[in-house]
Amino acid sequence: MGAAKRWFHRVVLARRWLTFVVMVASFLVFGAGSLNLFYLVRANGNLLLDNGWMAVMDGALRQSVELLGTTVAALVAYLVFKACEYRLVHWLNDADDAATTKKAQR
Repeated sequence: MGAAKRWFHRVVLARRWLTFVVMVASFLVFGAGSLNLFYLVRANGNLLLDNGWMAVMDGALRQSVELLGTTVAALVAYLVFKACEYRLVHWLNDADDAATTKKAQR
């Protein structure tokens, strides 16, 4: 995981434009991944509870695993979004702080 983190910092977070593009893309992935996720998980759980082994044989257990995978992918996309947001906000604040410091030194 350390190599992926270093790559992400070196390639994505080092470039403001790419950080913004990745932030937008991760926001879209998070939105698509989490859309109706609660309802799907609830419906799948109700199917398993109501029909038991027959639902498992029809693929409800596999669908539960797929929903868990979608949940994890949405969470990862959210974390990437927050990392990009953090970097961009700090770039904006640091630029303002540098301009304020230069004015104060004059």
